[in-house]
Amino acid sequence: MPKQEISTSNLRTPNGHFSQATTIEAKGKLVFISGMTARRPDGTIAGIGDVSEQTRQVCENIKAAVEHAGGTLDDVCRVDVYVRNIEDFDKIHAVRREYFKSPLPASTMVEVSKMVFPEYLIEISAIAVLPEA
Repeated sequence: MPKQEISTSNLRTPNGHFSQATTIEAKGKLVFISGMTARRPDGTIAGIGDVSEQTRQVCENIKAAVEHAGGTLDDVCRVDVYVRNIEDFDKIHAVRREYFKSPLPASTMVEVSKMVFPEYLIEISAIAVLPEA
C-alpha cells in the first residue's frame, strides 16, 4: 500500500520537511496518534528549554506508538505540530528529517500560547495508515 507524495506547481513548494499533500489507499488499519510531547516513559520531560531535544523525544514517542500498532514511521501520512515558538521552525524540521523520509507526510504547524505543562515546547499528533496484514 504505497504512500505517495503529491506535488503540484499550482501550489508553493513547502519551506519545511513535509509534502503539499499525501495520498494513500485506505486499505488497512488507521492509527490516530494523540498529541505526543517530550514526556519520556519514566514520566520525566526530555530537553527542558531545548526544542531540538524535545522534538527528538516527540518523534521517538510517535515511533513507539506506530510500531506498537504494527507499523513504522513510513506509514505516517499526516502530522499536526503545535509549538510554543514558531521561530523554532528550522530546528524542528532539522530533527524531523532524521525521522521522516520521502514520501513525506502532510503537515500543519501552528504556534500556541500554552500547553498542558509550561515546560513543553512542542506537541505532535499523527495519523498513520498500516498495510493490511
